[in-house]
Amino acid sequence: MLVLCPETRRAGNPVILWFRPERILHSDQDKMGSDSETEKAVKEKKKVVALSPIAKPLAGKKLSKRTFKLVRRAAENKCLKRGVKEVVKSIKRGHKGLCVIAGNISPIDVITHVPIMCEEKEIPYIYVSSKEDMANAGATKRPTCCVLVQTKPNKGELSEEEQTKLKADYDQVVSDVRELMASMF
Repeated sequence: MLVLCPETRRAGNPVILWFRPERILHSDQDKMGSDSETEKAVKEKKKVVALSPIAKPLAGKKLSKRTFKLVRRAAENKCLKRGVKEVVKSIKRGHKGLCVIAGNISPIDVITHVPIMCEEKEIPYIYVSSKEDMANAGATKRPTCCVLVQTKPNKGELSEEEQTKLKADYDQVVSDVRELMASMF
């Protein structure tokens, strides 16, 4: 929608402003411009529809939240491998950890070999619904296909307090993932 700004017309410099209809506030929205409940439900539905058919075992809301918390803590402590290339390299080198894979990857061929490698090396893995959410948890702006959470950093040492917090979160998520995998088969 085009609107001519009246203040600038008087000054002799006409300015045309563009407004997007979806950004205009409606009566059911608050003054901050947040989405209404129906729009949020539609967005959630779009997230679920975009999942790939091989995304099993898929973490539920509670497990996803715990997993993202673990990924965030691992990223802060530099105990995280991001991306398919780094994760595959780490798995081939024998590093252990928890592999978190995004379920909305397209094309699927990019990540189909990762769960097989994890099963061969006996590394637990879990799918989460969104690569964007995983990127936010991993402290990157770029959406990430998969991450490998390790309990020890690549370089240097962690303080004992940080190490125990990371290990406790890691053990809790891994036990939940193993429980989910056991119920699947």
